[in-house]
Amino acid sequence: MKHLLTTSFLVAAATSAAQAQQQGGRLDIVVQPEPPSLMLGLVQNGPTQMVAGHIYEGLLRYDTELQPQPSLAESWEISEDGLTYTFNLQDDVVWHDGRPFSAEDVVFSADTFLRETHARLRVSLAYVESITAPDDNTVVFQLSEPFGPFINSFEAGTMPIVPKHIYEGTDYANNEMNATPIGTGPFKFEEWVKGSHIHLTANEDYYLEGKPYLDEVFFRVIPDAASRAVAFETGEVDVLPGGSIENWDVARLMEEDDVCSTGKGWEFLAPHSFMWMNNREGPTADPRFRQAVMYAMDREFVRDVVWNGFGKVATGPVSSRTNFYTDDVTDYSHDPEKAKALLDEMGYDGTPVRVLPLPYGETWQRWAEAVKQNLQEVGIEVEIDSADVAGWNQKTSEWDYDLAFTYLYQYGDPALGTARNYIESQIEKGSPWNNVEGYRNPELDAKWAEAAVTFDRDERQKLYTEIQQEIVEDAPVAWLLELEFPTLYDCSVQDLVTTAIGVNDGLRDTWIEQ
Repeated sequence: MKHLLTTSFLVAAATSAAQAQQQGGRLDIVVQPEPPSLMLGLVQNGPTQMVAGHIYEGLLRYDTELQPQPSLAESWEISEDGLTYTFNLQDDVVWHDGRPFSAEDVVFSADTFLRETHARLRVSLAYVESITAPDDNTVVFQLSEPFGPFINSFEAGTMPIVPKHIYEGTDYANNEMNATPIGTGPFKFEEWVKGSHIHLTANEDYYLEGKPYLDEVFFRVIPDAASRAVAFETGEVDVLPGGSIENWDVARLMEEDDVCSTGKGWEFLAPHSFMWMNNREGPTADPRFRQAVMYAMDREFVRDVVWNGFGKVATGPVSSRTNFYTDDVTDYSHDPEKAKALLDEMGYDGTPVRVLPLPYGETWQRWAEAVKQNLQEVGIEVEIDSADVAGWNQKTSEWDYDLAFTYLYQYGDPALGTARNYIESQIEKGSPWNNVEGYRNPELDAKWAEAAVTFDRDERQKLYTEIQQEIVEDAPVAWLLELEFPTLYDCSVQDLVTTAIGVNDGLRDTWIEQ
């Protein structure tokens, strides 16, 4: 198999389209909440990915059909046996500090740095036997066995390429350069005024001639949701990324003149919301309690009233927008009587459970209140334990919760975005991106592994159907909604969303109609 869509083809195809595109201008985008860090190899919060996805790059990007496109790799080949992936890198790429980029940076990033720091990527890297650089412009990934979705592992949020000359031999988490990130992307870090804005400027040495079109980008930190909506209405900001204002304001603003919107740009991520339920101790360690939580929640009400219709009730761990989904699973429709019966069967003694909301705005706080009301209606005592982003990261990383709201990305395939939340090898204290609930099921672990390496699509579907059926019965987490996040923007902004991760990596293509 050979990828034939090279950079020269893309440049030629883009030349005619670029005739209408205009250079220059400033774009103001809301980022909500403020990222805890911009070091994308260490932190994968949504806000971090949104900003840092323009500083760092991966080897590939993905279109809205989830097909791979060039990024730091201009072309690639996959061997017929699915074991060897050869990437040919772009020419004349330099880091933002002027140092030359080479294949050694890719080898260091993937084989050393990210193996230690990136819990989700380790699922893919577990199948990689070696990563080598035959020359400065070539990288070869040699797999120990075929891994079906491996080609989907190379976008900036999954495999960000970091500078070897800055991180090799250092304490990654405490490297002083984390505060002033250096990447190869279309925009360079300029300034971060905490509580106000993050300022990026155009990379004048970017390897794609003529890009980026924008001179600068300001990611604006506006803590109050109502103020974010007003800032957009008054023209103070140009873009409201999905989830940056409360849902009840989205429909209203969509009706205003000169406001454009799109639901695209989430195809690769397919955000899936759920509550981790601590499987280790307390009432949540009992599967019957967890099933009772599922029956107690009125998720249709939350979708329609709290989430203003922007979502779909989740049936289990895999999104209906992701490959190998099935709805042939236990139905946890709202049924308080079933919840009460399960609590009686287990002998629930009224021990309170702590619910940790996601600190991403008033909608999430309302959601926590709705869950509290539902659970109390069936006799479960609930305490809401709120925290800011840093506190949420710490509490979930240290397993200091009973039920904790989250939403995680699916990355197009259960092996990439879903398995990490349920397999035992991904139980690791200190990371809020993996099997935080502590679910252990060796039999299912074996099925996850088999499904990942099976090339036959029908066999993969069979295995993933069995996995979904069994895991939904165990209810290690409380699945909530498949989230929808419309992006609103001033209609003068063009080509804002050009890939399956949208605003997270699309600004190299964005221009403003004067």
